[in-house]
Amino acid sequence: MSAAKPPIPSVWARPRAKKEQPALSRERIVAEAIRFLDEEGLEALSMRSLAVRLGTAATSLYRHVANKDELIELIVDELYGELRVPAPAGAADWREPLAGCAQSLRAMIIRHPWVAAVLGQVGLAELGPNLIDQSERMLALFHAAGLPPGEAEQAMNGLLAYVIGMSISEAAYLSMLARSGRTEQEWAESLRPAAKQALDDHPRLREEFATRRDDDPARLRDVNFAYGLDRFLDGLQARLAPS
Repeated sequence: MSAAKPPIPSVWARPRAKKEQPALSRERIVAEAIRFLDEEGLEALSMRSLAVRLGTAATSLYRHVANKDELIELIVDELYGELRVPAPAGAADWREPLAGCAQSLRAMIIRHPWVAAVLGQVGLAELGPNLIDQSERMLALFHAAGLPPGEAEQAMNGLLAYVIGMSISEAAYLSMLARSGRTEQEWAESLRPAAKQALDDHPRLREEFATRRDDDPARLRDVNFAYGLDRFLDGLQARLAPS
């Protein structure tokens, strides 16, 4: 007989215990873990340190969550629940709801910049109840725009890839700023002389740098994100034009 295959290592692939301690639920563990991460960052999180914040022993956490990897799965799905996905507005007004959804996802990542390090490494994230629910609602937006099943999911994945790719870079940058103790403006001004010198022999980069050197860094991040989002939606609009 062949050896039994190990179970899939995901919180979404195993049954949930029917009974939980009233004072320590999975929901309470996840909520406190998010507060911990917002305050201390991903490197500080361990089952032991979280148990201390909850006023219990690490062994008590393991009755609800098998390990730290499962905890991260639960945390990420909880954060997906923060997204605001508008209702479809009809075939003629599909851009605004999709743009709002994209901006909501970006805002969630910026609120919790530590999530940038785990979004692409989270087990069976697509099976999380919040992500399933939000994906269903997002697909309704693409269907309302006129995309058929199959292509609607491809378009949704493309939009998510753009937003997550841009936002995790922003989140990493903002985390670095937080560690430095400087504001965005202070950071930009301190780097300006070195950037100018580094670009002396690169005329195209120097020209681009000159066009934005006096811009507010936070506003520039918003502008850059909106530019890419608009170009993505322009592509969808061109795809939909014949129909």
